[in-house]
Order: sequence, then C-alpha cells, then structure tokens
Amino acid sequence: MAISPWRCICGAQHSLSKDRGAPAPSPLGRRSKYSGQSVRAMPMRLLTVGKKRSRGTQLLVEEYKEKLGYYCDFEDTLIRSNPKLTSDVKVQVEAEDAAMIQQLKPDDFVVVLDENGKDVISEQIADLIGDAGNTGSSRLTFCIGGPYGLGVQVRKRADATIRLSSLVLNHQVALVVLMEQLYRAWTIIKGQKYHH
Repeated sequence: MAISPWRCICGAQHSLSKDRGAPAPSPLGRRSKYSGQSVRAMPMRLLTVGKKRSRGTQLLVEEYKEKLGYYCDFEDTLIRSNPKLTSDVKVQVEAEDAAMIQQLKPDDFVVVLDENGKDVISEQIADLIGDAGNTGSSRLTFCIGGPYGLGVQVRKRADATIRLSSLVLNHQVALVVLMEQLYRAWTIIKGQKYHH
C-alpha cells in the first residue's frame, strides 16, 4: 500500500519527511487543526534500539504508556543494541537496521526520530497523529535508533522524519521526551487542559 508523505499545514504546506529547519508559524497561532475534533485512535507502537533501560527511564515510560492507554492502544518494543556483538559501527548499525525493519508492517505509518529531521512543535505532533489516522495505515510507529542512529532501510521506509530538539539527545532521554509529547498531543487533540 502506498502511503503519501505526511504533510503539515503551518502557514505554507511542506513535506515533513525531507525538510529541515524550524517550522513555519501557524497563521492562527499555535493550534492543532484537530483540536477538539474526533480523531481515529489508531494503535501506536514505539520501536527503540538499546540495552536494558535505566529504572527511572522505564518508570517514566510505563507512566506515559498508562496515560496513552486512555486514547489508543500503545505498544513498546525494545530491540537489542548491537545484536552481532561487533566492534564495527557500520556492521552494528546495519544489524540494528535489519532487526527494526523486520518489526515494521507494510501498512505502518512510520515516523523516524533523527537529529537531522524536521523540527516540530507539540501541535504538529498532534496533527501528525490525526493525519496518520487518515492515511489508511493500520498503526503509527515511532522509531528511535541506538547510539549510532538509524540505518538506511528504516530511514528510507519513513513516512516522516522529525527531531525533538536541536540538541543531540541520548536515546533514553529522547524516548521520555517522545512519550511525553505523544501524551501532550492527545490532550491537544481532545482539548484537555494539560497543554496551554
């Protein structure tokens, strides 16, 4: 199934999967086009590459998984870092890439987190969730790479490539930030008071 690239309306329309730089300001202020509207609650999945998470990170992930459960089904999958136990970074990234691509279904809407991705604001993440539900995709999947990033296959498979910060984030920090932003996005969509 062909999935069109996610497009965000924030002043001028632009493709999120290829553009870099700051988002254009919305002419209506910072508001999601889905605020207060009914949005298809498609299942969400998070694929992360790494070793066992720290206790604090896992507690926060579990807290946000519980909160997200009020809005949609949410699955969290940890892919083992460096499955071939190699000292060659290229081989490591390729092995992690192969493991992650095997986890993706053809009808997933795939969002890759990458330091070279498009800067987004919280309202744009809410728009992404709403837009993905209108593509015919069966699941919205977010991918976070390991210490050396994501491989070529997953990057090519991405329907959108975003970054959460101009700073380079440790993958566990990126994971917590993403979980909070997904929760925030749903509260924006539902018009709840968490986001102001």
